[in-house]
Amino acid sequence: MPNHLKILTRHRDGAPFRQRIEAYLEPLRAHGVEPEVEALAPGAWGRRKQFRRALDADAILLHRKTLTRWDGWAVGPHWTRIPLIYDFDDALMFQSSEPDQLHRGRLRRFVRTMRHAELVLAGSPVLAEHASRLAAAWVEVVPTGLDVRRYPAKSSYATWSGLRLVWIGSRSTLKQLEALRPALEAVGKHVQGIHLRVIADEALAVPGLAVENMPWSLATEARLLAECDVGIAPLPDTPYTRGKCGFKVLQYMAAGLPVVASPVGVNADYVRPEETGLHAATAEAWVEGLRRLVGDVALRERLGRAGRRRVEREFDVSVLAPRVCGLIVKAMQA
Repeated sequence: MPNHLKILTRHRDGAPFRQRIEAYLEPLRAHGVEPEVEALAPGAWGRRKQFRRALDADAILLHRKTLTRWDGWAVGPHWTRIPLIYDFDDALMFQSSEPDQLHRGRLRRFVRTMRHAELVLAGSPVLAEHASRLAAAWVEVVPTGLDVRRYPAKSSYATWSGLRLVWIGSRSTLKQLEALRPALEAVGKHVQGIHLRVIADEALAVPGLAVENMPWSLATEARLLAECDVGIAPLPDTPYTRGKCGFKVLQYMAAGLPVVASPVGVNADYVRPEETGLHAATAEAWVEGLRRLVGDVALRERLGRAGRRRVEREFDVSVLAPRVCGLIVKAMQA
C-alpha cells in the first residue's frame, strides 16, 4: 500500500503551490507516496477537526500556513503521532508593509510551526537559516523549480524595434518595481530605444519610459517572456526581501533572457555577473547595465543562453524531484 501524505494549503491556485507542491505530486506517486491535497479550513474550529482527521494519514505536509496558538493547542500531543513536513518560500515572520521589523505574532506562529515539524523545506538559504535558528531540527533548502519545457528557447537576440525589458509579478509584488521608478525614469531619459513590458494583474506607468502593460495568465506567460529581450528583477535590500526565492529570475533565465537584478538574497547567486546577467544596486548601475545590453547583441545572447543552461541543469523540476521526493519519504519513515 502506498504511504498516504495529506497536503494542506490555502494557496492551491497560486504559483508557490503550483511550483513547490503540485509539480511533485506525480513524482511522489512514483516514489510510493499517495498525496491528497486539501484546502485548509478557514476557521480555527474547522482546522481543529481537519487536523484531527489528517492524523489518519502517514504524514502531513503543511504548505506556507503557520500554526496559531489554537492550532497547536487543539491538536496538542497528537502531533507526535505522525510526521509534520512544512514547506515555505517567504519570510513569513515579517510583514511586507514593515519589511525591517519582525512581526511578533507572525514570529510566534513561525516558531511554533518549526517546533512541531519533523522536516522543514525552505525555499532559500536565508529562510533555512531563519528556520534553523528558530527551533527547527531538520531543515533542507529546496529552491522553487519550474518546468523548463514550458518556456520556448529564444532563437534570435537581434532586435528591430528597440530593446524590450520585462518584469513579471503581481499586484502584491509590484511595489518592488515601484521602488525602481527613479532608475526606470533615468533609463527612459538616458538609454535610447528601450521600453518595458509589465506582465501582472495591475498596470504601471513610468514618466519618460514607454510601458506596455499585459495581463498575466498561466497560458500566456511563457510566450510573453520569450518576446522580450532582458528580464529585470529589482528588490530593495531588507530582512524581508532577503528571503525571496527568485522565481521570476528563474523564469527569465528559462526563457533565455539575460537578467539585470538587485544583488539581494538568492538573486545575487542566480544572476552571476557577466555569466548569466548583471547586478545593479544603484540607479547609475541600472542605467549603465541596460545601456551595455542595448548595444551588445552578443552579450545578450551569451548571458541568456548561459542562464537557460543553468536552469536546465539545476532548477528544472525533473532535476529537483528525486531529492524532494527522497526527503519527504525519509521524513515519513522517521
